[in-house]
Amino acid sequence: MRARRTLRRKLLGWLALYLALLTLVVFSAANYVHERAEHAVWRALLNSELDSILHNARSGPDYRWQDSDTLRFFSARDARGLPAELAPGLHDDVWLEGRNSAVMVRDTDDFGRVMLALDIGDFAELENFITRWAVLAGIAMAVVTLLMAWVGSNRLVRPLSSLAAAIARLQPERSGQRLQVDARGSVELEVIAGSVNDYLERNERFVAREQAFIGAASHELRTPMAVISGAAELALEQPGLPPRARQQLQRVRTTALGVEQLIQLLLMLARDPARLATLSEPVALEQLLPEIAADHAHLAAGKELAVETAALAACTILAPVGVVQAAVGNLLRNAMENSDRGVIRMTLAPRAVVTIEDPGHGMNPEEVAAAYAKVARGERNMGAGIGLELIGRLCEHLGWKLDIHSGPERGTRVTLDMGSSLP
Repeated sequence: MRARRTLRRKLLGWLALYLALLTLVVFSAANYVHERAEHAVWRALLNSELDSILHNARSGPDYRWQDSDTLRFFSARDARGLPAELAPGLHDDVWLEGRNSAVMVRDTDDFGRVMLALDIGDFAELENFITRWAVLAGIAMAVVTLLMAWVGSNRLVRPLSSLAAAIARLQPERSGQRLQVDARGSVELEVIAGSVNDYLERNERFVAREQAFIGAASHELRTPMAVISGAAELALEQPGLPPRARQQLQRVRTTALGVEQLIQLLLMLARDPARLATLSEPVALEQLLPEIAADHAHLAAGKELAVETAALAACTILAPVGVVQAAVGNLLRNAMENSDRGVIRMTLAPRAVVTIEDPGHGMNPEEVAAAYAKVARGERNMGAGIGLELIGRLCEHLGWKLDIHSGPERGTRVTLDMGSSLP
């Protein structure tokens, strides 16, 4: 993503552009007015002098004009003639006899074409001097203006930066946090701070409702599930229990344990990941995985299916043991429910990577993509237990990685990387 410019840079950029356009307009207008005024002055001066010269020449036949340092008179009837072929009228910045001159050319009946030249070299130097200083003054004015704008924008943006820093310091777990606008802040910042404070207040009420619901759900759901699970275990210990009744009680007990795991997972997802560290404990995966496989052995009843846990490297992680049991157990459950015969292999790498390979029907690439999409959207299939969707959200919550590799009629390989929980 392209980096956005700061408000200060935008303000200075627009001001610099405005100054450039304003300077261009002012200098263009000043140059136009100066040229027009200069031509008017040269025309009035040269016409006046030329009229005087011609009048004196007509009044006295012996009159002879003497050139001065700045004025030179040329006539077509003089011996030296005209130094240049110029049309009648005023000509500015003409290089005449080595001098920068303003020349007035006029056609007369008695003297023919005459020309009066005014040396404007000194005026040109003065004009260049004034122009240079005007440019320097314009640059200095622009620099001073931009400097003052930079200082002013700093004072303008500082309350906004302070407000942004205050928003960044907000902590989700703390209540009663409110934003205060700097005394130099504008009314707009007060509006923004008021909107954020209103959101914080509504969010606190929402979090309080969620915490109350989670607490009530934890108590109200766990207690009956524990009663159901305990009653099922006591019933299973009764001698002479018919096989069909034992099968149903075993199903009740398994379902109750699954619901307890679901409650535990939901409670974990409701917690801040940073606070889960207080619930973590050392978990020896090489010892826990065989226990999980034994707890799910009843799912292979009536199938030519076995679970192999031979390749288990020694590995200990820091995590809530119930979460690990629920995550691995449900991945194993999915593998067993989607396999009819063969061997499900569960392996453990030293970096806390659990791999479960089943000989089931497998999934095509579209089904694998759909499974990942469900994980990303948080969708759940109520008929498939906790499912990959909730496990995927749990892995994202704890920083674990879940990968699915499958193909039609080739089974499925699920990899759960819990390396982020290594001590």
